[in-house]
Amino acid sequence: MDNTLDATENTPTPNPPTPLASVSVPETSTPDLASTSSGPEPEEAASPDPTASSATTAFAARTDLSTLSRHAEAIRQEMSKVIVGQQALAELLLTAILADGHVLLEGVPGVAKTLTAKLLARTLDVPFSRLQFTPDLMPSDVLGTSIFRPNKADFEFRPGPIFASIVLIDEINRAPAKTQSALFEVMEERQVTQDGTRYTVPDPFVVLATQNPIEQEGTYRLPEAQLDRFLFKLNVGYPTVEEEVSILQGHHAGFGGMPLESVRAVLTADTLRTLREQVRRQHVEPKLLEYIARLVGQTRAHKGLYLGASPRASLALLNGAKALAALRGRDFVTPEDVQYLAAPVLRHRIQLTPEREMEGSTADDIVKQILQQIEVPR
Repeated sequence: MDNTLDATENTPTPNPPTPLASVSVPETSTPDLASTSSGPEPEEAASPDPTASSATTAFAARTDLSTLSRHAEAIRQEMSKVIVGQQALAELLLTAILADGHVLLEGVPGVAKTLTAKLLARTLDVPFSRLQFTPDLMPSDVLGTSIFRPNKADFEFRPGPIFASIVLIDEINRAPAKTQSALFEVMEERQVTQDGTRYTVPDPFVVLATQNPIEQEGTYRLPEAQLDRFLFKLNVGYPTVEEEVSILQGHHAGFGGMPLESVRAVLTADTLRTLREQVRRQHVEPKLLEYIARLVGQTRAHKGLYLGASPRASLALLNGAKALAALRGRDFVTPEDVQYLAAPVLRHRIQLTPEREMEGSTADDIVKQILQQIEVPR
């Protein structure tokens, strides 16, 4: 497939919108995609026994995930041309893409947050735009504005950079509250309302945002309502010593890693929509639904929290677990999938009490306690 996007410049201008009628990543080990078991094998029908045939029929109805696995591996291979390590981060980003969710990347400067997001965008054959948030950024700079056309004696809406399938927002916490609020509608409803008219953004639509957790000068705390619209918050950590040695060796050799132009698009919008439909059909046991509800509900009763997670967190856990199971070659969700995603889904949706913060506790510590308190279904 031809390279269609340039993540740094020459961003393609999306078609005009259509008006509507009105890391640290969890410590759980990540199994290799190729070696992951795809679940129990179907039993051979040796006789016309009714019970045996019903079991065979159940297995035969399972979703074929070979296409999804093939595209996921292709994306990983393309990203690995430029970036060293970050396999767990790449898996969680792919999980969010398949689950149709937005991602907030948090980490100190220089750990390849922006680069990773740009690489992921280049592997998708969809419109891409990048926004550098600054304190003087206005909502119209993000959403677009209406321009008066004298020849028509009417106003024409000029869409802003938010009208793309993959939107990278760098340093999202540098924009003031009114600009942050402008993202509420489009992140949740995939539409922008301007002068009483609603305009849809492209499908798929994913926001990848980065922020620095330590720098406070010229930054604004993100509103809880906006944080809740992110499927995951991923903490991007430092590389290991071995990974950093590989980075140094590459630069010392003179090539400094492959250029971004070497990354090609391997997944189209139509294919992504098909894969998302497969993810939605993943099998989930009723007891796992109850497990998710209990985990999220416990955040509202925990003594160390004054703000628990909303039902949107339960939906995020469910959709994320479906996508993660599919990436790992299974057409059914396990409790381990839910546990692996608990911290990325909940860490930005809960608020600790001042006493717990003074004790040095973190949101991840509370999530780990809750996981230990809730009985795991088997």
